[in-house]
Amino acid sequence: MKLLVTGGSGFIGSNFIKLWFANHPDDSIINLDKMTYAANPRNLTEFEGKSNYQFVKGDILDEKIVDQLVSQVDALVHFAAESHVDRSIDDPSLFVKTNVLGTYNLLMASKKYNTRFHHISTDEVFGSIEMGSDKQFSETTPYDPSSPYSASKASSDHLVRSFYKTFGVSVTISNCSNNYGPYQHPEKMIPRSITNLLNGEKIKVYGQGLNFRDWLHVEDHCRAIELILLNGKIGETYCIGGLKKGTSNMELVKLMLKLMDKDESSLEYVADRPAHDNYAVNWDKINKELGWEPKYDLESGLTQTIDWYTANTSWWQETKAEAEEFYKKLNSLKK
Repeated sequence: MKLLVTGGSGFIGSNFIKLWFANHPDDSIINLDKMTYAANPRNLTEFEGKSNYQFVKGDILDEKIVDQLVSQVDALVHFAAESHVDRSIDDPSLFVKTNVLGTYNLLMASKKYNTRFHHISTDEVFGSIEMGSDKQFSETTPYDPSSPYSASKASSDHLVRSFYKTFGVSVTISNCSNNYGPYQHPEKMIPRSITNLLNGEKIKVYGQGLNFRDWLHVEDHCRAIELILLNGKIGETYCIGGLKKGTSNMELVKLMLKLMDKDESSLEYVADRPAHDNYAVNWDKINKELGWEPKYDLESGLTQTIDWYTANTSWWQETKAEAEEFYKKLNSLKK
């Protein structure tokens, strides 16, 4: 099989390419990536120069590049997206362009060449779960996005489904909970917290840390995508989660403090962000239909992630400086 992976130099995309080549060494992958701040060329250095791997620097908004590359492959795995909620609050236009119009370009090319299309989406399209509720998002949950980011991903989900229903494009969609693991940009909560502690700084906690998430290790996510590509039913959506329950941000940071031998003096409470949602995901469907379940619980996944960031200081130091500058800008806007 020959795959086109969009956003393959980013966090989840690069982990997926590593997993796919480990399990399918004779397949070929083209990695199309714009190389924004969230991508890192060092993520995939082991594949440089290999005959079955090709990197193309380009934008999914470029119709010519998209058409040329989609014509060469059997399947497209679409990771490329603007994905940080705080940045979507700062500048929503980037999210509409990349997440909606970029997805449209890829769908048009997939329609033209009859290419299998898997779309990576988020549980944030479903909105927020009330505090104290035991509700979980599932494939039948109505869409109710809260931020420009989640609204742009909801729009792209609807586009993908429409191309299946109207044009017969061979699509699948996966809506995942919050990912964490190696190679994640330190603007995100878990790597930002880990790297802060490694730098002798405090963990930043929004509000009182009461909002909750369902945390999914990136390796478990990539295994789920692999199963959907190989065995998923065309036209279907699969929800992918890690814990089947929400873990509050306070519970999460306390576990990180414990694993890194720190105490609560390493916490700093900051102003909450707008549209701060709560998430929990029911993954019964993918478990029953495809036999998937997560390998990592939160403690084992965090331990592995902490070990990786501890051993790869040079990878995150430069990108962390940029992330902290962004947060300074964002905090100044809140005042």
